[in-house]
Amino acid sequence: MSSIPAGTDRHLLDTLAGSLPKALPEGSFQVERDRSLADRMAGRPGTVVRLEVTGPELTLSLVRERGGRVQGQSARVVRGVVISRQPVGVAQFLDLLAGQLRALAATAAADDAAVGSMLASLGVQEAGGDVRVPESDVEGGLRGLPARVAGRLPPAGEQAVARICDLLLQALPRVSGTGDQEYLVRRCATDYLPRTLRGYLSLPAEWARTTPIDGDRTATDVLLVQLAALEQAAGSMLAAALDADSNALLANGRFLTDRFGHPSP
Repeated sequence: MSSIPAGTDRHLLDTLAGSLPKALPEGSFQVERDRSLADRMAGRPGTVVRLEVTGPELTLSLVRERGGRVQGQSARVVRGVVISRQPVGVAQFLDLLAGQLRALAATAAADDAAVGSMLASLGVQEAGGDVRVPESDVEGGLRGLPARVAGRLPPAGEQAVARICDLLLQALPRVSGTGDQEYLVRRCATDYLPRTLRGYLSLPAEWARTTPIDGDRTATDVLLVQLAALEQAAGSMLAAALDADSNALLANGRFLTDRFGHPSP
């Protein structure tokens, strides 16, 4: 469940109306405002009374009712037809919104960084937020990571995570004190692997398994490809460490940087 900061109900519609357009592809967001005569004369945009986010699974709406109370609604849409509606509280709305935003970001030219920043500003803890390997305890984080993702990934993904963690755990003591080589192994452990997993876990589970996002590939297919690349790199880094081949290890670091980018903040 999301943690909602004090006062969020009162300011939620205004915050979302300002933040969502930066994080969403065109056409997936609508906002309605109540603009009084005073607002018009002063050039103010008016009070947000309703907003709607159309995602791949759900259409989510949030309405400011009389008295200022905020109420959410979730509607499941199939081929343009609403097949079910249900009211949702603010906390549940934000949980659903987090999944829908990540799904939209995965399928369109949406700003994923803006999505994360906006959700963080609302105090939303996304699914997968617990999947981390801390810099202060890389070995402990790697040992615990397979258990953290158990039952949350496809079986092939869980097995790949376990193998990657084992390879990195074997490599860590062999690159200790080697400077760049140690940095690359630790970076794979603390950034590339957990960030890949968090990106997948932030998506709606059924959507991730069934909806193509890259040609015919689903998010699950893409995850398995990414994990295979990480496993290959981790295995090569371990082999290079065993052979004390710093050039080969650094080459694998460049491969990871090219494929997975720079460390997340």
